[in-house]
Amino acid sequence: MKAEAPDAAAVAALDDADRAALIGVLAEEDAIAMLADWRFWARPSQLPPPGDWRIWLVMAGRGFGKTRAGAEWVRGIAEADPQARIALVGATTADVRRVMIEGESGLLGIAPAGWRPRWEPSLGRLRWPNGAEARLFSASEPEALRGPQHSHAWCDEIAKWANGQETWDNLMLGLRLGSLPRVMATTTPRPVPLLRGLIGRDDVVVTGGRTRDNRQHLPPGFIAAVTADYAGTRLGRQELDGELIEEIEGAIWPRALIERCRVREAPEMARVVLGVDPPAGAGAGSDACGIVVAALGRDGIGYVIEDASVQGLAPEGWAAAVVSAARRHGADRVIAEANNGGAMVESVLRAGDAGLPVRLVHASRGKAARAEPVSVLYERGQVRHIGAFPALEDELAGFALDGRYEGPGRSPDRADALVWALTALLLERRGQPAVRVV
Repeated sequence: MKAEAPDAAAVAALDDADRAALIGVLAEEDAIAMLADWRFWARPSQLPPPGDWRIWLVMAGRGFGKTRAGAEWVRGIAEADPQARIALVGATTADVRRVMIEGESGLLGIAPAGWRPRWEPSLGRLRWPNGAEARLFSASEPEALRGPQHSHAWCDEIAKWANGQETWDNLMLGLRLGSLPRVMATTTPRPVPLLRGLIGRDDVVVTGGRTRDNRQHLPPGFIAAVTADYAGTRLGRQELDGELIEEIEGAIWPRALIERCRVREAPEMARVVLGVDPPAGAGAGSDACGIVVAALGRDGIGYVIEDASVQGLAPEGWAAAVVSAARRHGADRVIAEANNGGAMVESVLRAGDAGLPVRLVHASRGKAARAEPVSVLYERGQVRHIGAFPALEDELAGFALDGRYEGPGRSPDRADALVWALTALLLERRGQPAVRVV
């Protein structure tokens, strides 16, 4: 006797082998239905969110399964509502055809036998057997959306639309059919005005994910290869992790500058120092203790080796982290800011290791003013990052020429620690002291 069809969510949680075994014990009609039902195969992040939303924004890495999720959403609407009039909007007409309609995960590719929509390229139209329709539109021709009315829309890769806001506005003004007009937008994030404007709106639900979330359906070795090449970099965080990486106006460290300074290996080191920016308080809500390890190569270049920063620790805890990093890299000097209780900072560090070579420095200028000479070293090609340090690099990118800090957190503690370390390595030795020893 064959088993009854199981719950979709339970099946979706199974791996491929267990799903195959389950299908084998189902009645034939149930097995066929399961194979055609997206709910049995989708990850939760690929399914429509609950609630009374108007716009569903899926912002995820490449290979996450955004196209499949968008096509299945459209298919579900079309099969359930004969009156559905759906706009399919891409960056170009070719993109809509190649990806959204004719692609492997597009609307024609995922359609079950007996319910395949008729594709009429000359009319730019898909028509399902029950009468539901979808029409093709391109962001390169925003005026084409000025007249038509729709009940739903699937917008793909909105972050690369050439006329993003105009296309979006024309679409939304025509979204007035049916009782609950809705839009699904799928995109790899880029810091463009259209995307920024959508995030945070009350009628927008944002979901997303990473490339590796879909690893079961990607070629073997792909995840390992792209992780090795791009993990932690701006490109990797955007294209693989689905992060929206912002660029502030007038940044001291533009993102592109940081990327140009990235290397995988370093030469023999002549000197290693730790920069430390101690927190003013302790506990979960306190600032981080910035701990950055930098070295001077035999080639005269400064290398950022590690961001060992910690947060939420008592003085004994962050001091232990400093000592551990110093031992790990054989540091010959620890440069610690003394503004927040210099004597206490030194005593805490020496309590962790009596032989720790501590040098206290006093900040006589603001963080941005201290940072600017170090950023010039990056522009001159005199600093390299060995690998990627996302949290540290986000803070660097948050400094502006006018003294603003618009990065994460209340204070750029990691960036300040880097500034102390690189100042000691590359500026003081040239007779350009930027700190005052106390």
